Formats: sequence, structure tokens, C-alpha cells
Amino acid sequence: MDQWVEALAAELELDLGELDVQALLDVARDAAHSVVRPAAPLTTFLVGYAAGRRAAAGGDIAAECATASALAARWAAE
Repeated sequence: MDQWVEALAAELELDLGELDVQALLDVARDAAHSVVRPAAPLTTFLVGYAAGRRAAAGGDIAAECATASALAARWAAE
């Protein structure tokens, strides 16, 4: 997995710095299990998009992952 992420980042000309791959996998799992399976890639995209918008301010993806996981948990409860 790590090699894939590094290769893809290089191809996309991205500097991932200290990317927390496990956090993204966890939020994908939460969305897949609590919402529907196809929600996983869309959720990780949206988390990445939101994190990218914050990157200029030096933020990481922790807040976005927590927000997405919390929504997935609430979704499952409904």
C-alpha cells in the first residue's frame, strides 16, 4: 500500500508530507460500513478536497476524517 501511495503521489506531482494513510482507510471503512460501499471512495475524495483547501494554512486531515467518520456513524444510526 505504501509503495502504491508513493508512486501515485509522484505521478500526480503531490507532496504528501506526513500523510496519515491509516486515517483515510479508517474513514473509508466507516463510510462503506455505515452508509453504502460506494460512499467510501467519494468520502475519501471529499475529505482530501477539504484537507487540500486547508493545506495552505498548514492543517492536516485529522479534522476532516473525524467529521466524515462522525457523519457516517450518525448515518448508520438513522
